[in-house]
Amino acid sequence: MSGNWIEVGARDIIPEDDVVGLVVGGRELALYGVDGEVFATDNLCTHGNARLCDGFLEGHEIECPLHQGKFDVRTGAAMCAPLTEGVKAYPIRIEAGTVYVDLG
Repeated sequence: MSGNWIEVGARDIIPEDDVVGLVVGGRELALYGVDGEVFATDNLCTHGNARLCDGFLEGHEIECPLHQGKFDVRTGAAMCAPLTEGVKAYPIRIEAGTVYVDLG
């Protein structure tokens, strides 16, 4: 695999239709299980000092627990006020039941 791919762990540590916070390669990430896929973003909201893994996941949107701003977990894009800046999203690969994230 090219890039800076880091092993996250087994696919089953990421719950379906939910979010989990993990430290991977020295970064705190939020990992989301949505429709059988896995997505990853930085875990800290760009608007306030809140961990996204403590938020509410609905479909492909994570709602920050502090001010209810929403991010698209696929791209990290800010979806509504009060957010003005997206969160960094990271590519994911799953091979033989193991999840890898490219911290590139």
